[in-house]
Amino acid sequence: MKLLNDWKLILLLCFTLGLAPFFPEPHLFGKIRWVLGGAVGMEFKDYFDLLFHGFPFLLLLKLFLFKIVNTTTKPPQQ
Repeated sequence: MKLLNDWKLILLLCFTLGLAPFFPEPHLFGKIRWVLGGAVGMEFKDYFDLLFHGFPFLLLLKLFLFKIVNTTTKPPQQ
């Protein structure tokens, strides 16, 4: 569980797995554009691929949100 809360590892996953292949465009961007266009012709493997490439960004969002919540809900120090 500690690996899923490591900022360095999550950022590395976002820049490698999340954006691979890099050329001609990141694979994740193409999948998101496909879904926003109505997802016509998408199969199960395409949805799995979207989840696979998007998972590092979901982890990064989770870490970011937990960081914000923890800093705003701490009681004042006396």
